[in-house]
Amino acid sequence: MSLQIAESAARPLSAPKRDALSHIPGDEGWPLIGRTFHVLADPKGEVERMAAIHGPVYRSRVFGETSITLLGAEANELVLFDQAKNFSSTHGWGPILGRLFPRGLMLLDFDEHRLHRRALSVAFKSGPMQNYLAQLDAGIAARMRQWHAQPGELLCYPAMKQLTLDLAATSFLGGELGAEADAVTASFIDMIAASVAPIRKPWPGTAMARGVRGRQRIVSYFAEQIPRRRERGGDDLFSQLCRATDDDGALLSTQDIVDHMSFLMMAAHDTLTSSLTTFVAELAANPNWQQRLRDEVAALDLAPDEPLPFDKLDAMPLTEMAFKEAMRLKPPVPSIPRRAVRDFSFHGHHIPAGTLVAVNPLYCHHMPLTWPEPERFDPLRFTEEAQKQRHRFAWVPFGGGAHMCLGLHFAYMQAKCFARHLLHHVSVALPPGYQPRWQLWPIPKPKDGLRVMLTPLH
Repeated sequence: MSLQIAESAARPLSAPKRDALSHIPGDEGWPLIGRTFHVLADPKGEVERMAAIHGPVYRSRVFGETSITLLGAEANELVLFDQAKNFSSTHGWGPILGRLFPRGLMLLDFDEHRLHRRALSVAFKSGPMQNYLAQLDAGIAARMRQWHAQPGELLCYPAMKQLTLDLAATSFLGGELGAEADAVTASFIDMIAASVAPIRKPWPGTAMARGVRGRQRIVSYFAEQIPRRRERGGDDLFSQLCRATDDDGALLSTQDIVDHMSFLMMAAHDTLTSSLTTFVAELAANPNWQQRLRDEVAALDLAPDEPLPFDKLDAMPLTEMAFKEAMRLKPPVPSIPRRAVRDFSFHGHHIPAGTLVAVNPLYCHHMPLTWPEPERFDPLRFTEEAQKQRHRFAWVPFGGGAHMCLGLHFAYMQAKCFARHLLHHVSVALPPGYQPRWQLWPIPKPKDGLRVMLTPLH
């Protein structure tokens, strides 16, 4: 049965006729543009208004297609856990990411996804992760020494964007890029910018055109490097994938490695930039929690230049809880699309095959019944006891089910490593009277770069 569903998901899926969804309550907005501008202007307010008027299942029209939004933890479980294999990630994410990041792990479905995920998981086992931590620690420590030496105001988001890209290039591609490093990172910057650009065609002069050229350069670079990495090996993620095998023991194809590396670099860079920036913003706005995490870092009893040992990561539970709370407030992927591969029902509504559906972590993470005072930063929401009291799909910044983010432990590891060095070197605060303004879609980012004040501690 799974194989049959996987094959059906690989074929083009036709959206149902608009009148096939007319029984679902909702508002499709203006002709042609629908409610696109409402979503772009205020994605959180839009979904909250629609939910208040129409309920947890509603019809809308964004970017030229009518879709159905399903809200709440039960909806997250239905769509993300997807035991019945009703929902295609390929046909949900494909229109957004397919041109620049084709056949990345998140864009595969069912049996094919399971086989590729198993092959890629070798790069996230304990041994490779320890090697990545060493690379992350050295890179973050060097950057935090720079921040310490340059006190005063910092634009956090662009600084974090450069840091995460440098770290991804080092831990994923290895530290010996040399003259190619700038070209590789520039290509990824162009691809990432194009993936969220409003113009989806590679017309001359557009971000999409630059992204397509960037992908061509990346494909060429990876294809040239794969035989070299297979021959000489290495501890970086790219070298791990070059030696990874499928269930039959065969090496992954050149195209598979190119596609997976492109996607992993994008995911690790863009979502971590967003989440770490939110993390810094909340520590700056909550000095009491900043000090609690600083005390936790001090309790590690490490010399300033001593690398963070892998076995010390578990000794930073408050840091992990604070990072989780930052991702609750501003989930790096605020809306998750899927396309139904067969008819299904939810909350008494029949929804036909081919329908574009979405769940909304941004809404779910702010539901007052689940999260009292949802706008308040409170890492203690993530104690073991508190988590037992909630639906397991109430918090989904990493997705869920078969498509749960393969790099979630890498993200926690990088956040802890970053917090350790940041809190040792500097105190971070918001300028007096300053209130950051955020763009929450398609990926949360501060509109003005997030101004923070750095004060050296030593």
